[in-house]
Amino acid sequence: MAWRIAEVARMSGVTARTLRHYSEIGLLRPAWIGLNGHRYYEEGELLRLQQILVLRELGLGLREIGGILSKQADQLESLRAHHQRLVEERKRLDILTRTVARTIAELQRAKEDNTMPNINRPENLFEGFNPSEDSFGDEVRETWPELTEASQRLAASMTPEEIEQGQRERTAQMIRLAELMVAGTPADDPAVLVEVAAQYRAMAQVHVMGAEEFAAIGEACVADERWRAAYEQIAAGLAEYQRDAIVAYADTRLA
Repeated sequence: MAWRIAEVARMSGVTARTLRHYSEIGLLRPAWIGLNGHRYYEEGELLRLQQILVLRELGLGLREIGGILSKQADQLESLRAHHQRLVEERKRLDILTRTVARTIAELQRAKEDNTMPNINRPENLFEGFNPSEDSFGDEVRETWPELTEASQRLAASMTPEEIEQGQRERTAQMIRLAELMVAGTPADDPAVLVEVAAQYRAMAQVHVMGAEEFAAIGEACVADERWRAAYEQIAAGLAEYQRDAIVAYADTRLA
């Protein structure tokens, strides 16, 4: 049996544009293309797409996924290995869920008492985070491939300790923004723009961008599902707050 690309997109949740991109880079080609130009996928391609999506959920980039799939000899054994990694990831996410729940509870308490959050053990803020996980979602990879590749090259040159420290700093920035948001600080307030300036400097180490491109990164904080989910895990509304802050910074400091 064969399915057209639109049917595969509907079943899998992967856009037709992404499926065509997978075909262009040799990651997932259709089983055949009809005389009408329609792409058709059979069972083998659906199973391969499942593996791609599993590996994406585990944080691997497309280049890594292609390497893994090209080397696998036994599909069943590969799926068993992927399943084990998913079990481990579920354990990590359980820990991360508890971490974020503690942060939310403290931010809520501080909001109700009109006080600053009290973090007795800062290391608890970072339980469950995976410093080596690819932080770029689909929209960001497709829109800024050069940014993604440059970031991956930089990460490859860093020690595990440096990667972990960078992840801690990014998470701490997100939490500081959440504190400012909960306190009712406008997104274009100087205190917020200080945080965004630090974000911009960190990104500029990988890829220098102008006002329009940086503002587009801000929009991706809401449009990209993975980025939005990361912000919303910290505090509801944080993705939009981060976007507004980045746009304000781009308009006032980079324009």
